[in-house]
Amino acid sequence: MNKTITLKRLFREYTKKYVKQIFIAVFFSLLVAASTSSIAWLLDPAIEKIFIEKDQTLLMIIPILIVIAFTTKGVSLYLAKIIMINVGEDIKKKLQFDMLNTLIRADTQSIDEKHSGKFISNLTYDVMHITNLLSHGILNLFKDSLTLIGLLTVMFLQNWKLSLIAIVLIPIASTAARSLGKRMGKVTTQAQEKSSFLTKYLVELFKNHRLTKIFQKEKYESNRADSYLNQLKEKNKKIGHVIVRISPIMEVLTGIMIAILIFYSGKLIARDELSVNNFFSFLAAMMLAYQPVRSLSTLNVILNQGLSAASRILSVVDTEIFINDKSDAKKLDIKNAHIEFKDVNFSYNRSDGVVLKNVNLIFEGGKMTSLVGHSGSGKSTILNLIPRFYDRATGDIKIDNQSIYDCTIDTLRKNISLVSQETTLFDDTIKNNIKYANLDASDEEVYEAAKLSHSDEFINKLPNKYETLIGENGVRLSGGEKQRISIARAMLKKSSIILLDEATSSLDSETETKIQEALKILTENRTTIVIAHRLSTILNSNNIYLIDSGRIVDNGKHQELLKKSEIYKNFHDKQIKR
Repeated sequence: MNKTITLKRLFREYTKKYVKQIFIAVFFSLLVAASTSSIAWLLDPAIEKIFIEKDQTLLMIIPILIVIAFTTKGVSLYLAKIIMINVGEDIKKKLQFDMLNTLIRADTQSIDEKHSGKFISNLTYDVMHITNLLSHGILNLFKDSLTLIGLLTVMFLQNWKLSLIAIVLIPIASTAARSLGKRMGKVTTQAQEKSSFLTKYLVELFKNHRLTKIFQKEKYESNRADSYLNQLKEKNKKIGHVIVRISPIMEVLTGIMIAILIFYSGKLIARDELSVNNFFSFLAAMMLAYQPVRSLSTLNVILNQGLSAASRILSVVDTEIFINDKSDAKKLDIKNAHIEFKDVNFSYNRSDGVVLKNVNLIFEGGKMTSLVGHSGSGKSTILNLIPRFYDRATGDIKIDNQSIYDCTIDTLRKNISLVSQETTLFDDTIKNNIKYANLDASDEEVYEAAKLSHSDEFINKLPNKYETLIGENGVRLSGGEKQRISIARAMLKKSSIILLDEATSSLDSETETKIQEALKILTENRTTIVIAHRLSTILNSNNIYLIDSGRIVDNGKHQELLKKSEIYKNFHDKQIKR
């Protein structure tokens, strides 16, 4: 993304609404500039009247004016910074919200294609640089520019010849800053990449810590951690080196400039073309100008850091959402929840090949249908197409003779509940995890869903019962307990269509029985599509589809398929849990 376009967009979408606050900060910056300039200017009458002419009338006035000038500078700078800190944090929140809002609404495929660690890095590392640009960068631009103008005015009023010599410092410093700014943009991008690698590694490390222990890979992971941290350290060192590189340049330039000015001033004083009070006032102005010149020289660095980060953030914000409602989409009108696949083809990516090939399926309303087949045959893909987590390549999927692609996504998903093989829970209370299906549900409805799913049996034994915090992804619960919470959540939604991917993990017979009873209540008189792993589920199914390599190779009831399908018989003997 072009830097000019990026900068314009940052102003238009994130900064424009704060123009009033920025102008107020600019006003205080003007007071900072005026008070700083007045400090340098006051040295002229102070030296001339008090020290040379020994005028006692100004002995109290000038010190009081200097105190007022410093007080005005301090208070104005404080207020300007407070305003811009508030603006910066507001902009930061808006950037993070826009990014998160995009990710929340993004297509499943867009999320699956990138590691979550990269998004986390964008949300923290990159946003920090953009905030720095839009708050500190803007403030420094106005504050230091106005201060420099004020001090240059004082310098020219004292002696225009010396000022012309001193002003040469500005373009030299600007040239150095421009060069360093380009370098900074490149190094910041590299550092962000290393930061995202580290974040990705940390996510996986915490997620798989049991795996690390059981395979005794602590030393291996320590070495990997050291490698990632070392890479990030080296890039951050480079950033630090580039930032401080301006300091010796400015120090040398300033030293040379002061030496030249003292030499030339001595000549002017000797010829009575410059008085001592004018020289000290000029020198004070020039020394005070050092800070704004140095600050402005690093502004290009902040700009390049911010714009590099903005290009990455905005690319996430601009993530295209392909699964959308049509302009004339209608509400899905559920009657029997009869689902039909017609000549459906699907592939995740062209390079991956076709996952589903001319699939034709009928799921009768209010009945249970099982999908069976070897791993990778396409069963989960079929489930994912119904709530439009993904969209088919060709063909159509209809519910009660209404194409799901002609209906609103909201009304489609409102009628579907999903109980997946890998139970996903939030680091929250049990009640809130169940209530996630329906935030408006009453406590009584939550308790009823828990009772029907046999969750209340273990919940009521916990010290805090429904208010128990279950940890990240329910780490404090057993596998069976998590499954029952997931079923309770699906029950609370009261959907017409149930998508169920049976867990392959073995459970004790008592827990297994309770889960089967809960599922029986959940699926009763509802259109249920289940990826079956257990014989009991298959026996209870009204129809079974046998899937192999993305094709429907057979269908029927259990006993029928055992007799007529060698593939099904082989699958049954090897994989179905009894």
